[in-house]
Amino acid sequence: MAVAFKTSSSFCSTQQHQCLHSAKDHFFYGSSHSKVKQCKIKKIKETAQLSVKATSSKVELDFNDPSWKQKFQEDWDRRFNLPSVTDIYDLKPRPTTFSLKKNRASAARTPTSDENDTPIDMWNGYVNNDDRALLKVIKYSSPTSAGAECIDPDCTWVEQWVHRAGPRKEIYYEPEEVKAAIVTCGGLCPGLNDVIRQIVFTLETYGVKNIVGIPFGYRGFFEKGLKEMPLSRGLVENINLAGGSFLGVSRGGAKTSEIVDSIQARRIDMLFVLGGNGTHAGANAIHEECRKRKLKVSVVAVPKTIDNDILLMDKTFGFDTAVEEAQRAINSAYIEARSAYHGIGLVKLMGRSSGFIAMHASLSSGQVDVCLIPEVPFKLDGERGVLRHLEHLLHTKGFCVVCVAEAAGQDLLQTSGATDASGNVIFSDIGVHMQQKIKMHFKDIGVPADVKYIDPTYMVRACRANASDAILCTVLGQNAVHGAFAGFSGITSCVCNTHYVYLPITEVITAPKRINPNSRMWHRCLTSTGQPDFD
Repeated sequence: MAVAFKTSSSFCSTQQHQCLHSAKDHFFYGSSHSKVKQCKIKKIKETAQLSVKATSSKVELDFNDPSWKQKFQEDWDRRFNLPSVTDIYDLKPRPTTFSLKKNRASAARTPTSDENDTPIDMWNGYVNNDDRALLKVIKYSSPTSAGAECIDPDCTWVEQWVHRAGPRKEIYYEPEEVKAAIVTCGGLCPGLNDVIRQIVFTLETYGVKNIVGIPFGYRGFFEKGLKEMPLSRGLVENINLAGGSFLGVSRGGAKTSEIVDSIQARRIDMLFVLGGNGTHAGANAIHEECRKRKLKVSVVAVPKTIDNDILLMDKTFGFDTAVEEAQRAINSAYIEARSAYHGIGLVKLMGRSSGFIAMHASLSSGQVDVCLIPEVPFKLDGERGVLRHLEHLLHTKGFCVVCVAEAAGQDLLQTSGATDASGNVIFSDIGVHMQQKIKMHFKDIGVPADVKYIDPTYMVRACRANASDAILCTVLGQNAVHGAFAGFSGITSCVCNTHYVYLPITEVITAPKRINPNSRMWHRCLTSTGQPDFD
């Protein structure tokens, strides 16, 4: 497709968008970036204090100004405007090649045309570029309402719209000329193969013939001996029947410039990146580098993490399956504890930045007496500590079950300061620490206690996606392809407020999503467990 560069300033993303991603970029990709990016990192520190929860404004607002609401919405619309290849190229769209309303018996039929002889598809299955979905739907009357997320002190209702995901009537790529690549990064997660499968299916529906998989994460772009893998419907047809990643995963990677050099050399037009917070930061860095080089490449991410800790989204794929698998561990701990004299079942679950798995698994199992998450500090010792409560539980019911997230209680442990290949802090083992503390405590007070410790860490992420996740993966994968053909780049395909939407990656990588201790869901968990405050 013939293209011409735009010379307007629309090539550059907003200053705040660049600042938001550059700090993460610096963290995950080291200090090898330019002085310009270092300057942007300094800028983010100056603006960070302006934020109020996840729905904050990135501009300073004077709430005494009658027009503050309009300014907020203008800023919101600017921040959530989706980056596109049309920002750097003067492109004319062409009618889409995606349509499900096809009569296979008359596939060669001639479509109706308008006065310009442009084919018209009368199928009403397309999404308009002006379609929006509300990010939030609860109108809080007061900042003291449970889980309130307010912009101003009066909790004024402000509509926060985001772009609806799905196929468009017009596209900006010629399918037969497209080379599309898929890469899976970070750790394993249920549903990776489901997403790979659906991306391939949808690309072929558009008419793309050249589809490849990049092996072992970002490493596959630069590691010698790792070759891209041709993908087709026939090859990926049944990969969803197994867990893991058909393409393999790894953490860390080369400099962004080296990855984009590889993308350029391979003549990749669309890159689909499956991963969590760090991977999204990497995808955004790749997107920005492609824009800097004026490459017509659409970079689209699909949010993958069992921790469910990516901002603004209802959930990420793999989370539901991880919760379901975690329940099996909790049920085993329950059976062990109930069957023993003064049995204590202790289960440690994943949760690097947040306790969503621990909270939801505790809620769904109904067998947990104590749930400990990183968002809520606790003490083990003392009159109001966890250990004293375990004494009470053994005295009153004879056994108990404790569920703890891996990042909980890190302030009680010595830290090594070590990090993994992605730059994530390697936590001290709170599960083993609690196991030892519980045994020692009950020995010291002369009360027999039979502690059964279960750590299903890697079991919950290495399995096949359950039905709920499989559906989510299907939709997210298909929408990722629709977004790329619509010309968007630097976006992620996700679900917000039950609707499938596209969000700029810059808006979801500013910080991990965490449980609000004042939220109704955490209150429900406390009601279920019956645990007191451990402060």
